[in-house]
Amino acid sequence: MSRGSGDDLTFGQKVVGGLIGAISNTHSVGHYHQTVGGAAPADAQTTELLAAVRELRADLQRLVQNPETAALDGELASTEEEITSTGQVSPTRLQRLRHALQDAGSVVAVLSSGATVAAMLGL
Repeated sequence: MSRGSGDDLTFGQKVVGGLIGAISNTHSVGHYHQTVGGAAPADAQTTELLAAVRELRADLQRLVQNPETAALDGELASTEEEITSTGQVSPTRLQRLRHALQDAGSVVAVLSSGATVAAMLGL
């Protein structure tokens, strides 16, 4: 088959390729009204990101912690807080999360939730 079919890609590459850009426009969504107790995610992509962030945080608790995974958990917590309080996630927060995910790299790569978040961030 042709290269465009993805048959010669690894599972991780297919996941990343399939979801790449899924949240790249999240920050361009307008401002939303905050409700008492927090805001609902602004769109489906942000809702997906929030679910993936929560799943990765839960999975990280099962691993032996190191400075990189601890930093990643902190960024995941901040991302979750931002989404639940504002309904969206800022480009700055996404960039910080990308860096933390890259720093935790090989540890997170073995987790399917890690691959999902990486794919959503275009990594």
